[in-house]
Amino acid sequence: MPPTSPRAVLSATPPWTYFVGSAVFHYLGPAFAVLLFTRLAPLGVAALRIWSAALVFALWRRPWRTLIRLDAAGRRTIIAWGAVLAAMNVCFYLAIARVPLGTVAAIEFLPVILLAALGVRTARNLVALVAAVGGVYLLTGIRLPGEPWGLVFAFANAVLFAAYIVLAHRTARRLRGISGIDGLAAAMLIACVFVAPAAVGQAAPALIDPVTLAAGIGVGICSSVIPYVCDQLAMARMARSTYALLVALLPAAATVIGIVVLRQLPSLTELAGVGLVVLSVALHRETSSRGEDHALTGR
Repeated sequence: MPPTSPRAVLSATPPWTYFVGSAVFHYLGPAFAVLLFTRLAPLGVAALRIWSAALVFALWRRPWRTLIRLDAAGRRTIIAWGAVLAAMNVCFYLAIARVPLGTVAAIEFLPVILLAALGVRTARNLVALVAAVGGVYLLTGIRLPGEPWGLVFAFANAVLFAAYIVLAHRTARRLRGISGIDGLAAAMLIACVFVAPAAVGQAAPALIDPVTLAAGIGVGICSSVIPYVCDQLAMARMARSTYALLVALLPAAATVIGIVVLRQLPSLTELAGVGLVVLSVALHRETSSRGEDHALTGR
C-alpha cells in the first residue's frame, strides 16, 4: 500500500520535484506582481508581498520567540538581514517594472559568481566569472539606452542579494539553534517595519480593493513562502553539488516564465546573455558550508 501520511508522501517524492517547484514559484510570484502593477504601484506590491509573507511565517513559526532567544549580537544580525531584505525587495520590484524578468534574474547572480571567484580562486571559477561578465554585458548593453533606471535598480538588487547571502550565511553559521526558516521568518518580520515608511502610502489603495489585496497576498505566498519551503525539502534530500548545478537554471526559468506569463519575448542577444549567466552559475564552485546554499534561494 503506498504511503498516505503527509510526512511519508514528502519523503517518497523525488527531491528534484521540490526544486522544480521552487524554481517555478521563485519567479512566478514576481511575474504575477508585474501583472499587478496595473492596479498598484511597484512599492505597494513589494510591501504587500513582505507583509503577507511575514504574516504566514508569523502564524507558522512565531518569529518573536526567535528574537527573544537571541543575544544582542544575534538580534543585530537579524535586524540587518531584515533591512537588507526590505531594500532588496523594493529594488527588485522597481527593476522588474522597467526591465524584463529574465534580465533582472541574470544580473542578480553576478555578485554570487564574483563572491565565489574571490573566495575560491580556481580556473573553473575564473571561467565562470568571465562568462557571467560577458552575459551581463550582453544584457545591459541592449538595455542601457532605453531603461537606465531599470538597470540601476537591477544592479542595486544584485548588490543587496550579495549582502543577503552574507547575512543569511552568518545567521546559519553563528546563531546556533536557529533554522533557516526561523531566521527568515524573524528577518521578514523586521522587514515589515523597514518597508513601511517608503511603501505604506502606495499599498493603501489595496485596502479598499479586495481583488488587489488578495492578489498581493498571493504574490507574497508565491514569492516568499512556497519557494523557500520547497528549497528546504530539496536541500534536505539532494547532494550539495547537484543542488548547486540546478541553481544555474533559475535565470533560464525566469526567462521562460517571462515569455509565458508576461509575453516578454527575448532577442537573440538577450538569450545569449542569459545563457552565459546560466553557464557561469553551473561552472562556479564554493567550499563553504551548507548554510550558504540555503542563502542562495531567498528570493
